[in-house]
Amino acid sequence: MFADRARIIIKSGKGGNGHVSFRREKYVPNGGPDGGDGGKGGDIVFLADDGVNTLSDYRHKRKFSAQNGQDGGKKNCHGKNGEDLVLKVPHGTVIKDASSGKVIADMSGGNTRQIILKGGRGGQGNQHYATATMQAPKYAQPGQEAIEIEVLLELKVIADVGLVGFPNVGKSTLLSRVTNAQPKIANYHFTTLSPNLGVVDLDGGKGFVIADIPGLIEGASEGVGLGHEFLRHIERTKVIIHMVDAASTEGRDPVADIYAIQKEMDAYNLDLRKKPQVIAANKMDAIYDGSENEVLKKLEDEFEKDDIKIFPISAVSGKGLKELLYHVSGLLEQMDDVPIVYEQEYDPALSFFKQESYTVEQADDGAFVVEGPKIEKMLGYTNIDSEKGFVFFQKFLKEQGILEDLEERGIQDGDTVRMYGHEFDYYK
Repeated sequence: MFADRARIIIKSGKGGNGHVSFRREKYVPNGGPDGGDGGKGGDIVFLADDGVNTLSDYRHKRKFSAQNGQDGGKKNCHGKNGEDLVLKVPHGTVIKDASSGKVIADMSGGNTRQIILKGGRGGQGNQHYATATMQAPKYAQPGQEAIEIEVLLELKVIADVGLVGFPNVGKSTLLSRVTNAQPKIANYHFTTLSPNLGVVDLDGGKGFVIADIPGLIEGASEGVGLGHEFLRHIERTKVIIHMVDAASTEGRDPVADIYAIQKEMDAYNLDLRKKPQVIAANKMDAIYDGSENEVLKKLEDEFEKDDIKIFPISAVSGKGLKELLYHVSGLLEQMDDVPIVYEQEYDPALSFFKQESYTVEQADDGAFVVEGPKIEKMLGYTNIDSEKGFVFFQKFLKEQGILEDLEERGIQDGDTVRMYGHEFDYYK
């Protein structure tokens, strides 16, 4: 099965913690602080690689983590930065937040490399907090936490033209005839299990990329059969060619087939119907009873009112292909050359740190209770019994917006603030 969809968990590297230490030398009995900074955590980077065609690498491995930054050391030793993790994907891969479905990044157009999750910042060692009045600070800054999210990878092929139709109508034959592609061709349903791309070369350099989208069936948008796996590949195309078996070699009605596929397209994404559409009535060479004009007239009566032009063709003999291709080229010329790239809708970092923030509640005795994992961790690293340590902690509360939040909730001078067993009197 063609792997054009995968769900994985990605995690950036945690920042290394700052170190608390003091110089201990033979002739320096009271040396100053020399705790080094922690290293930065590794980033999660996505790279659009020409040598990758599917998302199969992400089908059997679920979790991908960048390296954590090392903690700082004594003697001002800086912790080593964590290594970035580079994940290679095909061009056209859209990275979405798995829970909301919102786009994080689209690896298309000129976007070939993007940092999706940044590694945590390394914490500062205690050497940074020494002052004239506090020469031996016994606290350091913790490293910033890693970010972990689940993402959905979707490959949406990059082609100008999408070729759609029910199985066995001749799409693969057409593609092999008009492009340099060499799709597998056989006389049974769903022989095409992956989108095949080919380049159509026309005189005057008016070429375009065409994608043979695997056969759709009714109910595809609801997950019936294999078709729903490939509807997403039509989204980037600018023109859609409906291919039908005009000779009804398998007893199918060409008009009913087009309506059925349009219904599936509408159910999947209403914007698909806004794209210019063309009908290729294939297998005209197989009509021997003089009903050729009857088939075409039926198609014209149904669809030309919607400005959809019909071209009688034979993918086997090549009849009518030139007219079809030049008409499609003309439609593309009327459109802009800007590739269809999905805009970012979701920033994992903003969402993650918002979730990992804090809560403020007022207890029965009137005290304001502030809790959150970052606050608890900072209290563990900070010596709030010292004046300088308390000032350092106050600065942290201000940077996190906690003091502002308390003021919005009506805190007054002299009110009590309670945090994990510590109580403070609030004064502005």
